[in-house]
Amino acid sequence: MSTTLSPRPLPGSLQTNRFLNQWLSIHAEGYVTMRPGKVEIGQGILTALRQIVAEELDLDLEKIRVQTAVTALSPNEGVTSGSLSIQDSGSAFRQVAAEVRELLLSKAAAHLSESVEQLSVKNGLIRSRSGASVSYWALTDEQLLNQEATGQASPKSAEEHVVVGTAAMRMDIPAKVTGVASYVQDMSMPGMVHGRICRPPSYEAELKSVNLEPVRVMPGVISVHRDGRFLGVVAEREEQAIRAQLALTRAAQWSEVPTLPPFNPRYLLKAKAQSECISQKGQVLFSPESSVHEAEYSRQFLAHASLAPSCAIALFEKDRYTVWTHSQGIYPLRREMAVVLGVEEDQVLVHHVEGAGCYGHNGADDVALEAALLARTLPGRAVRLQWMREEEFAWEPFSSAMVAKTRATLSAQGMITHWQMDVWSHGHSSRPGRSEGSNLLASWYLEKPFKRAQTSNPPLPGGGSHRNAIPIYEFANQQINNHLVPDPPIRSSALRGLGSQTNVFAIECFMDELALQAHCDPVSFRLRHVKDERARAVIEAVALMASWQSLQPSDGVTGRGVGFARYKNGAGYMAMIAEVQLAETLQVKNIWAAVDVGQIINSDGLKNQIEGGIIQSVSFVLKEEVKYDAMRITQANWEDYPVLNFTEIPQVQIQLINRPHLPALGAGEGTQGPVAAAIANALFHLSGTRLRDMPLTRERIMAAMA
Repeated sequence: MSTTLSPRPLPGSLQTNRFLNQWLSIHAEGYVTMRPGKVEIGQGILTALRQIVAEELDLDLEKIRVQTAVTALSPNEGVTSGSLSIQDSGSAFRQVAAEVRELLLSKAAAHLSESVEQLSVKNGLIRSRSGASVSYWALTDEQLLNQEATGQASPKSAEEHVVVGTAAMRMDIPAKVTGVASYVQDMSMPGMVHGRICRPPSYEAELKSVNLEPVRVMPGVISVHRDGRFLGVVAEREEQAIRAQLALTRAAQWSEVPTLPPFNPRYLLKAKAQSECISQKGQVLFSPESSVHEAEYSRQFLAHASLAPSCAIALFEKDRYTVWTHSQGIYPLRREMAVVLGVEEDQVLVHHVEGAGCYGHNGADDVALEAALLARTLPGRAVRLQWMREEEFAWEPFSSAMVAKTRATLSAQGMITHWQMDVWSHGHSSRPGRSEGSNLLASWYLEKPFKRAQTSNPPLPGGGSHRNAIPIYEFANQQINNHLVPDPPIRSSALRGLGSQTNVFAIECFMDELALQAHCDPVSFRLRHVKDERARAVIEAVALMASWQSLQPSDGVTGRGVGFARYKNGAGYMAMIAEVQLAETLQVKNIWAAVDVGQIINSDGLKNQIEGGIIQSVSFVLKEEVKYDAMRITQANWEDYPVLNFTEIPQVQIQLINRPHLPALGAGEGTQGPVAAAIANALFHLSGTRLRDMPLTRERIMAAMA
């Protein structure tokens, strides 16, 4: 009787993309091509992955070329999200490169009639102690890497690293700062034409009538397309397409009904929800005689507010679609586009091209399908489709509004004895390819519409609306309940950090409120309740950085507050102290950050990510909220949706705690909650005013102080 052994588990994305040649190619011309399935969205990930490969292969960075993700060539690594690229793709590349190095050394040993132990490598040249040598490039052949990874090769130890951990220059920056065409919005192709979509005035508006003929005869117009409520135009030049879009909008008659909720996140509390307890420890019984402290926190819907509106180019010829897109998930997008277009997956080829702004699931996937639908009417001609700014603000998926309620009791010694938190939110993922039905906007408006897929939550420990709802602090008795409200009346999906911003905001503000009840300094109060040594280290480090003084009152001009979290309770540790002043508006002057994300791959890239996350977090908490009335989204431009400007950016100081012997963890999304809480806590320290609803606008501050 024979048994079949299961394949050896492999790290990260290598587990589902097991062949070495899916990841790397070695060329006789003297270079290596690496093919990540993760994509560049401004986080510098391709540079960090390149460093990992260079390290394991003993190559200079200049010897390594990076193939941007494309469905025909790249390993399927799903979606680039959740600050998982280093963990999933980095660990895969480290193992692949280590195995490839072993293969090359073994082949060199046979070629040179030496043992592997007698060989060393420098920049692709393998030398023996006797002086003989052979290069990677001379040893390569087509079959060398056409095999599965074994998982048996040992990557280098931290002590051997010379490339990993350094501040290598990011590959993507030079073109961006010199104005070289870098983004999909910059792309141009021979014979390319331009499309635009005529949108309904609101989500559920019904098309009563439309006269297409006057638009068809406009200068430059090539075609006018209608499929149910999906209306589009294609013209020779972009300004002609825009004029035709405006004319088509005037020609369309719609009927509308009010479908949107009140402009207050607390509508969630009355909505039908799917409730579950996600953490239970001890007994959470609040007796009538105990002193229970309670608080309620909220935020409105948030937009991605990408710098450039979403854009894609599509070409249809010989029954095949080729699409260039800034989607974060080219394989899931291909799968869902194929269903909507009625073709097989291998009839859709998707290329990733970076977009000017991202931060989560914006309109990138939607515009890709729309470009393909218009390209289908013009075989052989590439159709470029870019949303207008008002489309981006009105039609992209937003991050859900949220409400969090907290309750706790304190012992006579000032320790938290019981903790309860309840979270209400819509789902935080409606990306393509993740559920039944379609998550692509245009598919809902076709003559034969596709079922609109429900928003959902990624499962814990990552989570969605419940991400970081379970505190990292040690409480003897706790209960955390998640109340997911399905079928959001306002389109929602993933934005940087998902539910962690609101949940950490609530936890960390509530910790400050409880510290006040316990007559304890906020930093000391946190340290009382946390045992994780890495957590303690970042809290203590940021306090030292900012010269934090225990229970020091505000001087009446500035206030200081602290916030802390471990992102997703399993990724990077981040502690922040914010210093604020109050003038016409709340101004954040300084932020200190102590960060531990395990092994550092690129120290400069890591700081880039943390600085960018901090600045965006300040913008979220001070300014940003999606505005709507009972019928439609009412914002159309940057005046309606203001973001932090250059004069409002705080001074940021960052201390990185490198742990080279521990796994590298993601950094891009961990700042959102700690920064928000630190700012709100600093406002209280300065003014005695506790704001629990984001954003912390001038109007809310004035109302609270009054």
